[in-house]
Amino acid sequence: MNQKELKELIEFLIEKDITEFELERGDVKVRIKRGAESGGPAGPDARFLAVHSAPPPAAQAAAVPGVSAPAATAAVSKEAAPEADEELHMVRSPIVGTFYEAPSPGAPPFVKPGDMIELGQVLCIVEAMKLMNEIESDVAGELVKKLVANGQPIEYGQELFAIRPRK
Repeated sequence: MNQKELKELIEFLIEKDITEFELERGDVKVRIKRGAESGGPAGPDARFLAVHSAPPPAAQAAAVPGVSAPAATAAVSKEAAPEADEELHMVRSPIVGTFYEAPSPGAPPFVKPGDMIELGQVLCIVEAMKLMNEIESDVAGELVKKLVANGQPIEYGQELFAIRPRK
């Protein structure tokens, strides 16, 4: 096995999110293990932290073309101020798994921002160990924001939706 083959194998394992792999071909033996060692409690995977966390306002400001960073930062904080004052209820994932916004590929999502949500209404599906778990709303109100992307791996307790409760 040459370096190019090994590099392609590693890229494939990362792409498919395979954490442990072993290959034996003649006198060559390759073992690849990614992630935390089993000696202690496993921490969150850094690859997913970057996906889940929103960039700070300064990072968003730098991404706005033609606008200086301080001006864009002020604009972002003015926009975020009203939402921060609101009492939004966060629906969190009760399990680790993969987030799906629709009952099947190609089907419309269960909910979208702006929808009025009823108590007990199905919001999404979280797949865990080949089981599809429906996640229901624990509050009635307006769906303000969906916080994860379809097909994204999610953690226990991760915020999935922001709902403005009905008063």
